[in-house]
Formats: sequence, structure tokens, C-alpha cells
Amino acid sequence: MVEQPHNPWVHRWAVIAVLVSLLPVTMGALTTTLDAGMAFNDWPTSDGHNMLTYPWFQSYGDKFIEHGHRLGGMLIGFVTLILVGVTFRLESRRWVKFAVLAILLGVIGQGLLGGGRVRMNARTLAMIHGQSAAWVVSLLALLACWTAKEWRSPKLGATPGRAQGIAPFVAILPVAILVQYTLGGLLRHKHTALQEHLIFAFVVMFFAILASVLLIRTGVPWLRRSGKQIAGLVLLQVALGAGAWATRFGFATMGYVARARSPEQTWLRTSHTIIGMMLLAAAVVAVAKTLRVASLAPPANPFASTVARSTESIQRTKTLTGSAS
Repeated sequence: MVEQPHNPWVHRWAVIAVLVSLLPVTMGALTTTLDAGMAFNDWPTSDGHNMLTYPWFQSYGDKFIEHGHRLGGMLIGFVTLILVGVTFRLESRRWVKFAVLAILLGVIGQGLLGGGRVRMNARTLAMIHGQSAAWVVSLLALLACWTAKEWRSPKLGATPGRAQGIAPFVAILPVAILVQYTLGGLLRHKHTALQEHLIFAFVVMFFAILASVLLIRTGVPWLRRSGKQIAGLVLLQVALGAGAWATRFGFATMGYVARARSPEQTWLRTSHTIIGMMLLAAAVVAVAKTLRVASLAPPANPFASTVARSTESIQRTKTLTGSAS
């Protein structure tokens, strides 16, 4: 089957879905920060009200935050359904259609996990709910990458072959971020793994800087952009992490005393979680881009390499012989 030309509408809806997904994950992170996950004891209703008939604007505090999270979940579900329809109508690649179905299942699964967390009052499910949200956002970001015009015909630049060598190092980054995100989930939901989370932050920072440098040095504009995004996000994440630490535990040397639920504590801790999701998504997309460029780079010519090495060896021998005589 001949592949149809690129249709920008699939990509546009994928980008819209990524942006919309930030609403429920932000409200969800805020719910966890404020420990408002059990503001309602029922689900899918809210205090007996239908999701859309609950008097949201008349509520306040934990109930306003938690119901906002639920409404955000409904919104991303609606947008994902549109995304599925647009993809099946306009996208010719079968594997992309399977990917968007996987995203839809992920969004549905997220809703069920959130409901189960409420009905069972289970913090473990709340943590899993947060972890899987990061993966759904990453899958949406991947879909936006796969449906972009650059995926079909990326500008390779002068040295695309460098992508083949850096792929394993770039691939380590999302694994490290996922471990760190899990440790952060344990800290937020179970109040454990504080030291492990702090120590592993340096591991993530090392691999993020390494991946950024390698991506930027490829000379491929598409990959350079990902390298700069990862560098910017990891620096922001470190700053937010330091702020979250100070606002939660205080900073005695400067006379700062932490206050529970203070505005600065709430927004720094919540932002730290959201930027962590964005960093994971950026790292996953960087891996996909690197593998794509590596697959399109012209293969190395072993015969030419052998000739070059032989010529260099002969030249070196002549130089040594001339020096000896």
C-alpha cells in the first residue's frame, strides 16, 4: 500500500491532546500535594452528584481541587476519542493507529485507577495512578512526534551517523528518570525513600547532561532541539526540587521555617512533579528521534574505512622510517 502524504491535522490533534493532558495531571499532582485524594468517598459520582452536575464552582478547598481533577480526566478522555477518530480517518500508517488505541486504553485505565483509589481508599493505587499518568503523557508526546512532518523527512544535517553511536546512552535517560519518578512517588504517597530520591537525583542529572551534550553534538537540528529541551528541563527540575525541599523541611541557616500547605510549598512541590513528567516525555521522544535518525543515516562503508586505516598505517610507517634514517 502506498503511504499517503503527511496530513497536519493528526499532528495538530496530538499536540492538543498533549497540552490538554497537562490539565488533569496538574490537578492530580495538586491533589496529592494537598492530600485531597479522598475529598469524596464516592466515584464516579461526587457526593452523589453526576460528574457534570456537581456544583463545582460552589465548592472550595479539597473538593474543588479533586473534582477539578475528575473533570480534567473527562476532558482528556473526550479529546482522546477525537484524536482516535482523526487518526483512523487521516493516518495511513497502521502502527500509528495501534499506538493511538493504546493511548485510549491508557486514558481509560487512568480513570479506572483513579476510581479504584477512591473506592478502596488505597494510597498504593494513588501512586500507581501517578506513575501511569507520566507514561500516558509520554505516549501522547510520542504520537505528536510520530505524526510530525519531520518524522517522515527529518533534516539530517552533515553528520547523522553520530546518532547510531549515541542511541544506547540516550536510552538510559528515560529509565533513570522512571526510577527517580518512582522514588518521588514513594516520597509523596508513602513518605519514604527521601534519601534515595535525593541521591538518585544526581544520577538523573548526570545522564540528562550526557544525553543533552551527545544530542547537541550530533549536528542534526531535530536532535539538537531535544538536547536543549532536556538540558532546560533538568536544570528547572533541580531548581524546583531544591525549592520543594526548602519549603517542606525549612532552611534553618537562613531562618526560613516551613509551613504546611503554604502557597510556595504547594506550587513548588506540584511543579516539581509536573516538570518530572515533562522531562520523562522529552527523554522518551529523544530516544525515538535518535533511533529514527540512526535508521536513516547512510551505513558506514567498511571497505573505505579499511582503506583509510591502511593508508594511515603506511604513512605512519614511512614517517617512522624517515626519522630513523
